[in-house]
Amino acid sequence: MQEETIFDKIIRREIPAEIIYESDDVLGFKDINPQAPVHVLFIPKKRIPTVNDMRDEDAERVGKLFLAARDYARQVGVDEDGYRLVMNCNEHGQQTVPHIHLHFLAGRQMLWPPG
Repeated sequence: MQEETIFDKIIRREIPAEIIYESDDVLGFKDINPQAPVHVLFIPKKRIPTVNDMRDEDAERVGKLFLAARDYARQVGVDEDGYRLVMNCNEHGQQTVPHIHLHFLAGRQMLWPPG
């Protein structure tokens, strides 16, 4: 069995998080180190360590992360101005928790490269 992550503890409510979205498959909560005025993480409740670990049968579960982000964008009124969705993979991709998570960033102009 894989080592437990902070996200597992958030899902079980063992450590606090500002939860803004929840369904049977997805949990969304505010990032504790925000990189934009609005920075939320959407995670599947079933842990998938990295993008490389996704299986074909995870397609619907992962797709629900994007649908949750879409709904949240509408809810907070940034859907028309725009937002950034980012999923990192492994060390060089800056993934810090081995549980896939979709970063939702909004509330300012997103620059590329990030700055």
